[in-house]
Amino acid sequence: MAALEAARGGYYASHSFNPYFFEGTKTFAFEIWEQMGWAAPDLLILPTGNGTLLLGAYLGFRQLAEAGEIERMPRLFAVQSEHCSPLFRAYEEGWSEVHPVEKTETIAEGISVANPIRGRQILDAVRKTGGSFLTVSDEEVIASFRTMVRSGLYLEPTSATATAAWEKIKRTPGMTEQSVIIPLTGSGLKAGSTIAKIL
Repeated sequence: MAALEAARGGYYASHSFNPYFFEGTKTFAFEIWEQMGWAAPDLLILPTGNGTLLLGAYLGFRQLAEAGEIERMPRLFAVQSEHCSPLFRAYEEGWSEVHPVEKTETIAEGISVANPIRGRQILDAVRKTGGSFLTVSDEEVIASFRTMVRSGLYLEPTSATATAAWEKIKRTPGMTEQSVIIPLTGSGLKAGSTIAKIL
């Protein structure tokens, strides 16, 4: 509340509130499009708390679609922790608004957001692409984290929520035939104490 009050007389640059921030995160979509040979993936799986990367990706791919550069939008899959999943709950209940939840401790600290300020926009983006919301347990995140580390990828546990979600998604028939992007959104260097507990 103090930050909101201060913003009345000045500029508040929080990335969650700042509408210009998404003009930056949308370039994520452009980079994927370019690296895939001017195409969009079928699925994009993203850890989601305040949804800044997800909304940026949606904006970027929507602009590419409107420009005729891609034939269809990728389906967005938003991943939350079982310990803090207000977006998943709203999606499952068919709500258009997100209601705050009481969060409990989770190793996926980066997406532990009890009341995402752009909840309605996140719900709309996922629904419009035909995507979905999923939750993963800390145990599933740890298992996926260990797999990624053994592969030589030192990521933060929050990033492993997306790889853990893929383990669930790919059980659906036909999903393994889709082109899938799972961005590793953070280095393990950001979460040394949490990783020390896991290892």
